[in-house]
Amino acid sequence: MGPGDLKQTLCNLSPKDEKILVGFDTAEDASVYQINEDQAIVQTLDFITPVVDDPYIYGQIAAANSLSDVFAMGAEVKTALNIVGFDKKNLSSEALGEILNGGNEKIKECGGLLLGGHTIESPEMYYGLSVTGIIHPNDVVRNNTSKIGHVLILTKPLGMGILTTAIKRDLLEEKVARHCADIMASLNYLPSKIMRKYDVSSCTDITGFGLLGHSLESVNELTSFSIECSAVPLVTDAIALSEDNVIPGGTKKNMKYMEDKVLYMSGLANYCKTILCDAQTSGGLLIAMDRNDAKEYIKEIEDLSLGYASIIGEVIPKGAKDIIVH
Repeated sequence: MGPGDLKQTLCNLSPKDEKILVGFDTAEDASVYQINEDQAIVQTLDFITPVVDDPYIYGQIAAANSLSDVFAMGAEVKTALNIVGFDKKNLSSEALGEILNGGNEKIKECGGLLLGGHTIESPEMYYGLSVTGIIHPNDVVRNNTSKIGHVLILTKPLGMGILTTAIKRDLLEEKVARHCADIMASLNYLPSKIMRKYDVSSCTDITGFGLLGHSLESVNELTSFSIECSAVPLVTDAIALSEDNVIPGGTKKNMKYMEDKVLYMSGLANYCKTILCDAQTSGGLLIAMDRNDAKEYIKEIEDLSLGYASIIGEVIPKGAKDIIVH
């Protein structure tokens, strides 16, 4: 669902309890429920349809996508449950085994444990995880608490929605397709863990609503985000593809929803609106961090981010629009 439809659907469901530190009233990445003075549980759930042909790699990507919401809160993953819709008409049981093995490898990579799950037959394959993490109640990183003057860091490149659409249409060279798979399968675990050493005021991960959609969820009544399009990391093959209208439906919905919420300055490259709204799978972290810490953090995660981590803008006082793109 698009961001507008989803917001309308959830508006009357928000629970009230003093132990709920983070619910879904502020479009956070995961829920947080306090157990005691020193512990809170972090919970999330996500699943996706296949974005690549290889079942093992698809399992890795789907798991990385699901796990990311816990990392965006600054938490540690503890346990996970599989969520599977199995298309047995087009996939073998061996392929399902590869999907689950790929997912389990990613769970183990961040120190988590797979404890089971649920599988149904489905006309379309989907796979993901219900994930439980843990965090100290005082250490929760919110998405909408960014400080004016902090810079915005993005840890993975954009373009995955466009590029996975190209993969499905057999329009992408194998070398580029493998590179995209590597990006999507990489965990946000260590970039999240490392960011906790620095002065961070907010964090979210970039997934289905695109960079601008998730940025919109992250501003508050005092702040706007100023984003420099030319500084945003992307896989360059996505530019030509977007200009050839190889654009997923989710990206088009994002663009329409964001039309009146973004101030696009003159002189932008033609691809900016499309790429910045591109619906991502297993995207990077968008972190608001002290300017003096940002360069050191980017240097520290350079290998983890495949060299893509970049400063893409800054948090500014509330302007004419919530998001300003230069």
